Amino acid sequence: MAIRQARRLHVLALATITALALTSCGGDDPEPEAPLSGPVVIDGSSTVEPLSVAAGNLFTAEHPDVQVAVTASGTGGGFKKFCAGQIDISDASRAMSGAESKACGERGVIFSALQVANDALTVVVHKDNTWATCLTVEQLKKMWEPGSTVKSWNEIDPAFPNEPLSLFGAGTESGTFDYFTQAITGKEGASRTDYRASEDDNDTVTGVAAAKGALGYFGFSYYEDNTDKLRAVQIDSGKGCIAPSVPTAQDGSYKPLARPLFIYLTDTALKKPQVEKFAEFYINNNAKIVATAGFIPMTSPQLSQARAELADIVETAGQ
Repeated sequence: MAIRQARRLHVLALATITALALTSCGGDDPEPEAPLSGPVVIDGSSTVEPLSVAAGNLFTAEHPDVQVAVTASGTGGGFKKFCAGQIDISDASRAMSGAESKACGERGVIFSALQVANDALTVVVHKDNTWATCLTVEQLKKMWEPGSTVKSWNEIDPAFPNEPLSLFGAGTESGTFDYFTQAITGKEGASRTDYRASEDDNDTVTGVAAAKGALGYFGFSYYEDNTDKLRAVQIDSGKGCIAPSVPTAQDGSYKPLARPLFIYLTDTALKKPQVEKFAEFYINNNAKIVATAGFIPMTSPQLSQARAELADIVETAGQ
């Protein structure tokens, strides 16, 4: 009994000494980290813009001292600002071209891309258009190729009515323009010029909704927001008519207009704590962000890859 009591007193003495030592060395809880603050500047694709706006709103709800500014000058316009160091993140509806990558490299800009969603580039007509339920890639090419003089629907198919064809689409700085022309006419940037072009997809919505014979194209989310005004056209690339949808975009069967959507980040921007945390938030909360904005989510393998790539990017930027 005496031995056990002595040992107990010895342990208590050691505990007391340790506690005093910790107190004298500043053993109190550490000061909480300062809240995130500062700007996150985003520009680029008008297609991706609503997704980044949703991400920004959700992020700033948790970090009110951060200001997320999102504008849309088109994918190409965004890349120009991105490579010039004017923005932190570039929204993109297509991959960066070789020339754009070279422009960044010449300025010493080290960058990375992350997929953030899928898209079905959607061809739309007026809600009262009852004839163009499905169009082949060749029919779309006939409408849109350089030098096309098609002015009426019956020039596309004699079974179609003699209804004036008015075309609406993306401006030349848009990644949507680049993607659509490559997929439909066979060459990026190859398009007739006598159509109503805009970098704002809402202008295309308004234009197509106003004319029975109108046709236009933009990202799937803009169609989803306007199903009361517009009708989506099924596309036949040689294997039957396929409608734009979440499943057909994810599995790639909506050819040739299913596509990934990206954000681009620079190593310099990722050294800013608010930009790093925003990028992590964008990927780690991707399902909620995509649902909020009405976009087509990534598949599980795509999301896992994006998370792994982001971890590697952040680690590299911090070195």
